Amino acid sequence: MSAEAANPGAHSRRRGRSRIDLRRLGRAALQGPAARHRLPDAIGHVADVHRAHHPDADLAPLHRAYVLAESSHRGQFRKSGEPYITHPLAVTLILAELGAETTTLTASLLHDTVEDTDVTLDQVEREFGAEVAYIVDGVTKLEKVDYGAAAEPETFRKMLVATGDDVRVMSIKLADRLHNMRTLGVMRPEKQVRIAKVTLDVLIPLAERLGVQALKTELEDLVFAILHPAEYERTRALIAENSAARAVLDAVAERFRAVLRDSGIAAEVHIRPRHFVSVHRFAAKRGELRGTDFGRLLVLVGEDADCYGVLGELHTCFTPVVSEFKDFIAAPKFNLYQSLHTAVAGPDGTVAEVLIRTHQMHRVAEAGVIALGNPYAPAESGAQDPADPGAPGDGGDGADGERADPTRPGWLSRLLAWQEATPDSDAFWTSLRADLAQDREIAVFRADGGTLGLPAGATCVDAAYAQYGQRAHACIGARVNGRLAALGTVLKDGDTVQLLLVDDEARGASREAASGPSPDWLDHARTPAARIAITAWLDAHPEGAAPPAATPRGPVPVAPGLPGGANALIDLPGAEVTAEAATVRLAGCCTPVPPDAVTGFPVRGGVVTVHRQECPAVTRMRSLDREPVPVRWGEATGCRVTLVAESFGRPRLLADLTEAIAAEGAAVVSATVEPPSQQRVRHTYTLRLPDATGLPSLMRAMRGVPGVYDVSRTQHPAATA
Repeated sequence: MSAEAANPGAHSRRRGRSRIDLRRLGRAALQGPAARHRLPDAIGHVADVHRAHHPDADLAPLHRAYVLAESSHRGQFRKSGEPYITHPLAVTLILAELGAETTTLTASLLHDTVEDTDVTLDQVEREFGAEVAYIVDGVTKLEKVDYGAAAEPETFRKMLVATGDDVRVMSIKLADRLHNMRTLGVMRPEKQVRIAKVTLDVLIPLAERLGVQALKTELEDLVFAILHPAEYERTRALIAENSAARAVLDAVAERFRAVLRDSGIAAEVHIRPRHFVSVHRFAAKRGELRGTDFGRLLVLVGEDADCYGVLGELHTCFTPVVSEFKDFIAAPKFNLYQSLHTAVAGPDGTVAEVLIRTHQMHRVAEAGVIALGNPYAPAESGAQDPADPGAPGDGGDGADGERADPTRPGWLSRLLAWQEATPDSDAFWTSLRADLAQDREIAVFRADGGTLGLPAGATCVDAAYAQYGQRAHACIGARVNGRLAALGTVLKDGDTVQLLLVDDEARGASREAASGPSPDWLDHARTPAARIAITAWLDAHPEGAAPPAATPRGPVPVAPGLPGGANALIDLPGAEVTAEAATVRLAGCCTPVPPDAVTGFPVRGGVVTVHRQECPAVTRMRSLDREPVPVRWGEATGCRVTLVAESFGRPRLLADLTEAIAAEGAAVVSATVEPPSQQRVRHTYTLRLPDATGLPSLMRAMRGVPGVYDVSRTQHPAATA
């Protein structure tokens, strides 16, 4: 890693230096290719920067790519009057400074040749290989996208699909946009505004999700200057007026260095100035700014363990601001970012924000996916970044033992899945813009391990679809931090969430339409994944319930254990009505199951309701002179039953009960939990058993759960028909 890359304070200096370098590159480019024994001056500087990150890189492809690009673009000029070759050179230099590998840089030099010159894609493949040609083709497709006034939905979808196969395509596109934004002053003001708005709406959020903070922050400042010139000037003046803030930060940094030297921790302490947009946001939030508010202290160490050692020393020698502490090493962000965040106050009350990370973490924090190297290199080559957290869907080893593709991070895979699931481009674009507009993510821990990255304001509904996809349609509840919670509960950073789903087998065996999302879920959904999936289900089930069963004639078999009020499923083995009937249902007041002694009574609408013989409703029916209908159980292979568990409230009670139910081979069809009353809780479960003879064993197992003092069959008061 170059000393410059390790120094975050070099960001603004690097921007100015890059412009000087580009002027020199422009002059060198005009001189044409160099003699065969040496690299041309223009590409030679790019090669020097590249070698600083990759000492063993083969520079021959870069040389050949430059020669082809320079000759094919010769005679073409930019609006600024510079030779066109300065643009691909500038884009390649940006990527080289971020540590991009040779394949990306080669494709970057050639990224406009197929679109703007006589060079063909076949020629690129013959001379540079299929991988370079694939990336160049992807960038060419992006160049053909007409963003329109605000990135029209269908054209953006095309851009997303073109990007989805390899994020190196988007890396080149972002660097391309950065150089164009740097030179936007030659454009008409209205065109500057149009390009800046698209950059703000689409490309900056994508840079954030790819983790390329170095590009994102500079793009933010350039857009800020164009779209809000007055506020930009006020911020610029504020920074200039507080130039002495550097001295305050220098003093704090020196105290840090002394503390860490005394503790024996090898560390570098740097000052990381806030960029313009960051200062503007901080001023809007805090009002009057202090000297230390214009930057943060960055501590770089060699090993992960040293990060926590630094944290301990700083918290011991200074007063920590506990509310500012975040551990993104143990729980990395969705875009690979890892760091410890804290803030400490000195004896004079000066508060300084601190970032603590390894050199490798810093490289990934600045360059994101660009720092991963060649994603197609063999795993043993060390190309994969050791800072890759390896979360499912976000890089790391795949389930089959092969390395997962880091060019398809989890959020991008989800984006592609959303666009495939949403034929309506406008609906997709609306959901996507809302997702991209989220400026903060929270980390939610799954009860079974792993982490979910969700936007701030996300609910249990969002967590369900993020974890289970379409299976989340069967979600019936959630536990947040060990306590039962409604699906609309808003999650906070660091919460642990457990989603409760109806068993798939039980759902498949049932024709009840209740096992799906309700329209109310849309009120709680914040992520496109949830909204798109819920909307699709509701569109496919406009009736919201299964159609009623046709009225049978003759003996009617009744499904055992259906919840009260539901029409019986007549094609399942169960009770058999010996007299001609209409629709048959099992009483919800006693939920009979085989081998209960049962009897039936005709009620309004010609329906026959089947009760257990000891049910109080039977006595009441007889007292009203209702004539019973003889019924008997048929060949029953399975049944449903509703059980009520009375218990004292305690942590993990619901989890222990559901584990006991599952251990007995029963599946949860639905479950409700009443609010606690005097530390007592009532759980009501509708369960499916593979065999009715297992009911006594199931009830014993539930009674054996600590805290449960009674389990009974439902005996709700039955309304007289």
